Amino acid sequence: MYNFKDDKMVVVIDHPLVTHKLTQIRKEETGTNEFRKIVNEIGGLMVYEITRDLELEEVDIKTPVAPMKAKQIAGEKLVICPILRAGLGMVDGILQMLPSARVGHIGLYRDEDTLQPVEYFAKFPNKLDERLVIIVDPMLATGGSAVAAIELVKNKGAKNIKFVCLVAAPEGVALIREKHPDVPVIVAALDEGLNEKSYIVPGLGDCGDRIYGTK
Repeated sequence: MYNFKDDKMVVVIDHPLVTHKLTQIRKEETGTNEFRKIVNEIGGLMVYEITRDLELEEVDIKTPVAPMKAKQIAGEKLVICPILRAGLGMVDGILQMLPSARVGHIGLYRDEDTLQPVEYFAKFPNKLDERLVIIVDPMLATGGSAVAAIELVKNKGAKNIKFVCLVAAPEGVALIREKHPDVPVIVAALDEGLNEKSYIVPGLGDCGDRIYGTK
C-alpha cells in the first residue's frame, strides 16, 4: 500500500476536537439531526487546514487608534464545490468560516454497466482559473467520483484545486495521487480500507443517507 506518511500532498488532520466529533458521527445510534449538525461542524473546523497556505496581500487600513499596514487574503474569492449529494452536508460549516466564498455544484452518478462516474449536473462561478477550488465530499472510498470531479473542474479551467473529505480509504487517496498528483488531499481520518461492497471500514456508513435520513 502507498506510504502516505512521506507524501506532503496528503494531510490527515490530527486534532482532538475533530477526532472527538468524528467518533460521534461514526456511532450507528447517532440520529439524523445530530449527524448533520456535526458534519457541518467538522467542515468548519477543517477550514483552518484547508486555507493554511492562502496568499496574503498588504493593505493600508486605519484602526480606531492609528493607521497601519495590515494583511488580507489576496486574489479572487475561493470556490467550494460539493459533490452531490453528500458533499452539501459540509458546505454550510465551511461557509460559516468563509462567508464570501462562491459555491459550485458537481453532480455525478455511477453507470450500472460500466461502473464509471457520469456527470449529470455541473455549475460553477466564473474565473475558476484564478480561484482556489475546494472539492468537498464526506467520504473517499474507491476514489472514482473524486477523480472525475477533479477532472471536471480542470476542464473548466481550474488550476489550484484541493480535495477535502471527512473519512478516506487508502485506495481512494492512492487513486487521486496517481491520477492528479498536483491536487492536495485533506482528510479528517484515514481508515483501514474497503470491504467487498466498497464501503469504507470502519467508516460511518452511507453519509448521504445519514445526513438526509434516507435509505
